[in-house]
Amino acid sequence: MSKIVNGSSLQPLSGTAPKHIVLLLHGYGSNGADLISLAPHWRNAVPDALFLAPNAPGRLGFGGGYQWWPLSAFTPQALASGAASAAPAIDAFIDRKLKQYELTEADLAIVGFSQGTMMALHVGLRRKGQVAGIVGYSGMLTGAAELAHQPISKPPVLLIHGAQDPIVPVAALHAAKADLQKLGIDVSEHISPSLGHSVDPFGLRLGGEFVAKVLNAAR
Repeated sequence: MSKIVNGSSLQPLSGTAPKHIVLLLHGYGSNGADLISLAPHWRNAVPDALFLAPNAPGRLGFGGGYQWWPLSAFTPQALASGAASAAPAIDAFIDRKLKQYELTEADLAIVGFSQGTMMALHVGLRRKGQVAGIVGYSGMLTGAAELAHQPISKPPVLLIHGAQDPIVPVAALHAAKADLQKLGIDVSEHISPSLGHSVDPFGLRLGGEFVAKVLNAAR
């Protein structure tokens, strides 16, 4: 199993020991430094939160990009298999950080973008303890058929997507929402009408409000 090392982080605004962790999982070919850019917009609402944006274990080419797993095929089976192969490294990272700060899953929110959303949903639903919540930007749910036959937790989920996304079509949001609701999971959504494969200011605000709500409720 590849080990995840810290990519980028932002310490609690309060200056105290973390009472929450917000885990930010970047997309394919990106890195933690990209997704940590969400944190300054959210930290006022969760001043005791530590924001962690690790780099995925797999390097992509010779640039600064990383991947959770190689996207060599896009069939449902290949995506589910890829997410499953990448999950142990993220679980180990979460275990290490929760132990380090003496926190539990209830103190953790997981946020993903694109391939990072696939990982946020895969890992977040399968943790033994229920995480506070999951935010998925511009992604999809992998391995939906398996979830009905596995022990899962049911944290609240927020899905946000651009209607004009050319990389991961917005149909992926509708499919994920339907599959999650069949499992009894509380799912909310937002679709930005003219947005592509990105996060706009409204989606950014919604994500921050959701993270603050679920973390503060857990406390």
